[in-house]
Amino acid sequence: MKVIDTEIAEVKIIEPDVFGDERGYFMETWNQPLFQQHGLDFAFVQDNHSRSPQGILRGLHYQLRHTQGKLVRVVTGKVFDVAVDIRKYSPTFGHWVGVELSEENHRMLWVPPGFAHGFYVISEQADFLYKCTDIYTPEHERCIRWDDTEIGIDWPLVDGKPPLLSDKDRQGASLLEADVFTQPFF
Repeated sequence: MKVIDTEIAEVKIIEPDVFGDERGYFMETWNQPLFQQHGLDFAFVQDNHSRSPQGILRGLHYQLRHTQGKLVRVVTGKVFDVAVDIRKYSPTFGHWVGVELSEENHRMLWVPPGFAHGFYVISEQADFLYKCTDIYTPEHERCIRWDDTEIGIDWPLVDGKPPLLSDKDRQGASLLEADVFTQPFF
């Protein structure tokens, strides 16, 4: 397994070892002792699976309580996955990391607690899986606008068309108006 640093120290790209031949391939997507050896020491309590067609954008989501870290990956298709630092006390507050995750590259992204998360489906369809370090609590969920100019995410929109959004995502707050993390929560 290879762990790749990003522009934001806490966000990591993970490339698992993939063993393949004419029969297909095998890879470990979670091995707690191995992840711990790479400094990624966390426990998961919930697994989620999202299927979306091309042009769907989900995010930028986070929870103020029951704050979730997420280990995300794609099993079919291709997405552009984004983590945004929303820790007001952090030197990288408002900065973002974007990574293409696909069934071909097998990459995973570690999105730590304290970050807003979203993804955009590039392929015709994508199955997106993620492990969470805490449970989903809708009453604590918040959303930041996907196109907030303060953040300036460079989404690779297919044919330049606006993404398809849920009502919740259309009503997301700007970074400057959003409830964010003002002090460390660990």
